[in-house]
Amino acid sequence: MTSDWAHCGTSKSPRNYTRTVAHTTKTKASGRERERAWTMVSYVSVLLYGVGGIVVAGMALLVAFQEKLVYVPVLPGLTKSYPITPARLRLMYEDVWLRSSDGVRLHAWFIKLFPECRGPTILFFQENAGNIAHRLEMVRIMIQRLQCNVFMLSYRGYGASDGYPSQHGITMDAQAALDHLSQRIDIDTSRIVVFGRSLGGAVGAVLTKNNPDKVAALILENTFTSILDMAGVLLPFLKWFIGGSGSKGPRILNCLVRSPWSTIDIIGEITQPILFLSGLQDEMVPPFHMQMLYAKAAARNRQCIFVEFPTGMHMDTWLAGGDNYWKTIQLFFEQNVPEQTEIQSSHNDNDSEEAR
Repeated sequence: MTSDWAHCGTSKSPRNYTRTVAHTTKTKASGRERERAWTMVSYVSVLLYGVGGIVVAGMALLVAFQEKLVYVPVLPGLTKSYPITPARLRLMYEDVWLRSSDGVRLHAWFIKLFPECRGPTILFFQENAGNIAHRLEMVRIMIQRLQCNVFMLSYRGYGASDGYPSQHGITMDAQAALDHLSQRIDIDTSRIVVFGRSLGGAVGAVLTKNNPDKVAALILENTFTSILDMAGVLLPFLKWFIGGSGSKGPRILNCLVRSPWSTIDIIGEITQPILFLSGLQDEMVPPFHMQMLYAKAAARNRQCIFVEFPTGMHMDTWLAGGDNYWKTIQLFFEQNVPEQTEIQSSHNDNDSEEAR
């Protein structure tokens, strides 16, 4: 019998035909897979370019507007002006106007326990947000508990001070405030203590290091190691591009940061007594920053004290710490900035013993 394949005019056997169809089907499937693969590559490329573009744009904005991220003179919903003055809390105070070394006009409040108070004078440096009026309630209690005077400086761009904030500028502002206090005749200038919280701690550390003959002691509360390290805490995607000495990333953007406030590089050079007050529930600055600062300072300075407050958060450690908070500072004062009468009495006792 003649094969049907022969009648059809083909020389292909059923087996060869099956192979041909299978090959054709496989070729078409392979083509579709390549198309899908190229489509996937295209989508991924677009996605990567898009994400990369967003990251680059975001970093450009961060670099361009970093001062607005680091310094927040005006709290959301409020104005730059002071909501209250010390008079509202019945505090005795003086409006002080200063000129920074670059000519910027600065404002401060000098709040005294009483007119001729010779107790310690605290040069207070605030956190980055708001102005000095927002710290008045804490300062009111500070004056009562510590029997001290408090000088509250408004950084440039904050409160009633002129100018715009920057690390270089605020460093000059702090120096102007200290120079003013050092020239006053109504206080004991040998008992000037710098107190800084958060950003204020970074400001105070620089000032204390630069003025060993004018600053008797330093108090740091919930202060960061550096803005470089904080960038990775507040904006995690930046930790690969910005970071301190402990960072594992390439840190390629460090050179573009204009306000690094690297307290960790300053603290080891301070020779005066330092009190570290750390709130363990700090939601802004990780508590290990304070531990690192203490370790760096204590390695060279034996006059360092570290005190933890288990329930203290970033802004309310003074409140959460209660009586223990104020007693800690009071003891620090007694040990490191005693009254002149006590020093004189000690000298007299020594002279009497030598005479015997």
